[in-house]
Amino acid sequence: MDKGFLLYSNGEKYLKQAILCAMSLKVTNKNIPVSIITNDKVDTNFENLFDQIIPIPWIDHDDTRYDILNRWKTYHVSPYKYSIVLDVDTLVVENIDHWWNFFKNYDLYFLSKVFTYRKYIVNDNYYRKAFVANKLPNLYTGMYFFQKNDTSKEFFSWLEIVSKNWELFYGQYCKEYYPKKPSMDVSVAIVSKILDIDQFITNKKINFLHFTHMKTKIQGWNTEYESWQDYVGTYLTDDLRLIIGNYLQSGVFHYTEDSFLSDTIFDRYASFLNYKVD
Repeated sequence: MDKGFLLYSNGEKYLKQAILCAMSLKVTNKNIPVSIITNDKVDTNFENLFDQIIPIPWIDHDDTRYDILNRWKTYHVSPYKYSIVLDVDTLVVENIDHWWNFFKNYDLYFLSKVFTYRKYIVNDNYYRKAFVANKLPNLYTGMYFFQKNDTSKEFFSWLEIVSKNWELFYGQYCKEYYPKKPSMDVSVAIVSKILDIDQFITNKKINFLHFTHMKTKIQGWNTEYESWQDYVGTYLTDDLRLIIGNYLQSGVFHYTEDSFLSDTIFDRYASFLNYKVD
C-alpha cells in the first residue's frame, strides 16, 4: 500500500484514545487508510475504522513494565510504503493531505518544534531540560513520518538497540537530568545523535508542519494549574471544529491529558460518523 496513518495502542485506555484519533482522521482525512497496532480487542462497532488491525509482535516479558520500549516496532509492521505515526492522545482536526507531499522529500521526519494552543512556537524548556543540558536534538515523536527504505531501517534498528538498552545509552548520552523511565523522544534524539543525521530528519525553518502540544507548563501562562483544562475551556462545534479558549485549533492537537477524552467528546465523534456506542 502506498500511504497511511499508523497508531500504536496497548491497554484499554489507549485503545479508546486510538479509536477517537481514528475517528478524527475519518472526519478530516477520510481518504487515507488508518491502521492500528494493538493486542487489545477492538470493539466490533469500530473495527471498520481501521484498514488493518496488527498485533504487537515479539512481545517479551521484560517489555511489560515500560510499553514505550515496543514503539521501535512501528517501522517493521507498517503495511504502508509511507507512514505517519500519531500518538493516540491526538486529534487531527483538519485535512493534512498536503503534508504527505512535503514528507516524501525525507526518508524519515520528526518535528523539531511544537506550538501552544494560541499558535505560538514553544520556546520554554520546562519539559526539555535533559535535551538542553545534554545537547540532544530537540525532536518530538507525538507525530512522525517514515518511508520504507534502507535509511529508515537503519534508524529503527538503532532505535531497537537503544530501547532495549535504554539505561546504558541514557547513562552515556543523557547524564544530566537522567530520565527515570524510558522516553521515545529521548531515545529518538540519541539515535539521531549517534548517526549524526538530525539535519536530515527535521527542518527547523518551517512552521506550517507542527502539532499543538497541550502540556500545561509550556503554554506561557502565569499559573500554578497542573491541568490545562482547569485554565481554558473546550468547545466542539456541530461540525467538530475544536476551539480551546477562544482559539480555533488546526492540524494535529496533542491533548496529553487522559481526562480530555470524555464520553461527550467520544460520543459526538461517533454520532457524527454514525457509529453505534454501547
